[in-house]
Amino acid sequence: MELNWTTFLLELVNFLVLVWILKRFLYRPVQEVIARRRAGIEKTLTDAHALRTEAETLRQQYENRLADWEQERRLAREALIREIEAERTQRRAGLHADLDREREKARVIAERQRADALRGLEQTALAQGARFAARLLESAAGPETEARLVELALTELSQLPIEKGMALRNHRAGIDERVVASAFPLPEGQRLRLTQALAALSGGESPVRFEQDASLIAGLRISIGPWVLAANVRDELQGFAELGHGD
Repeated sequence: MELNWTTFLLELVNFLVLVWILKRFLYRPVQEVIARRRAGIEKTLTDAHALRTEAETLRQQYENRLADWEQERRLAREALIREIEAERTQRRAGLHADLDREREKARVIAERQRADALRGLEQTALAQGARFAARLLESAAGPETEARLVELALTELSQLPIEKGMALRNHRAGIDERVVASAFPLPEGQRLRLTQALAALSGGESPVRFEQDASLIAGLRISIGPWVLAANVRDELQGFAELGHGD
């Protein structure tokens, strides 16, 4: 069989035309579809990678937030525990302070009660002693005792400070008389000595009135206006009994 070059060339041309037609109308669209599909797949992969990266970032942020929240919760719990402990300590200190104040108040009240009881006992003892001494001195008092008290009063009059005598002289215009009260009648000699002592003390010749007051038990009470000199048993016993009331 002989090769027909004309037929061969026509077949070659036909093949080339077919290849061009396939490439033109079939291969290129297929390539474009494949390219678009590949681009879509790559975009999908890119989006998926971006989503994965974003999800990973969100997961990391969430884990960090959980860690931060756990840290904040731990710090808040520790702060609450410290605050509760501080409040407990403060209340415990306040309770101790209140207990100390109550104990101090109870101690002061007890001390006051003991002092009042002791003062009452002292006052009772002083009153009883004064009554006992009064009964004893009433039975022992007499003109002899009074004579010694008169001498004591004369000594005190002579030893009064100069300022006291000056004060009595300055107020002499308001003094109508001098009063000397005694438990027993005074002899004339004692009256004279007392009159002279009072005149020397206060100046002037104001009258001296002598009177008897048996309640004095023994001794004198000399009154010059508002000034009083007590040298008698009753006033001394009364002062002794009132010692407990000095507080």
